[in-house]
Amino acid sequence: MSNKSLSVGDLCPAFSLLDQQGETINSADLIGKQILVIYFYPKDDTPACTKEACSFRDSHADFSDLGCKVIGISSDSVAAHLKFAEKHRLNFTLLADEGALVRKSFGVPRALFGILPGRVTYIIDLKGTVQGIFNSMTDPSGHIAHALETVRGLQSLE
Repeated sequence: MSNKSLSVGDLCPAFSLLDQQGETINSADLIGKQILVIYFYPKDDTPACTKEACSFRDSHADFSDLGCKVIGISSDSVAAHLKFAEKHRLNFTLLADEGALVRKSFGVPRALFGILPGRVTYIIDLKGTVQGIFNSMTDPSGHIAHALETVRGLQSLE
């Protein structure tokens, strides 16, 4: 697996991870069915990560109306994800990337002098191609706005 960061136009790396219910989610089963909004975040139940997750939760209808599936990925365990999802009534999929292998395959950069896992959102079209990337540790809500703007732009091209 590469540590090279993905760019717009690259194909989404294949992955298979457990969700907060312990069910296996394979990227190959998702691509082609819905636009994917995949966001990587550092840690469950920390202030910025909670703000970001709750913003995705509150925008769920907007993403659904646009034919999107939102997926959050961190290195937290299935049990931690379930607790986080239940506590904040999250209405989307959280995936447990405990070995950070999927994070590495996407090339998500580390932040804060390499100490923290990065916060990056990828928009993947129906063909599995990266169509948008938003990388910001300090603007968790900006990830939602950028993703919605990118998806609306994709749909205007159809």
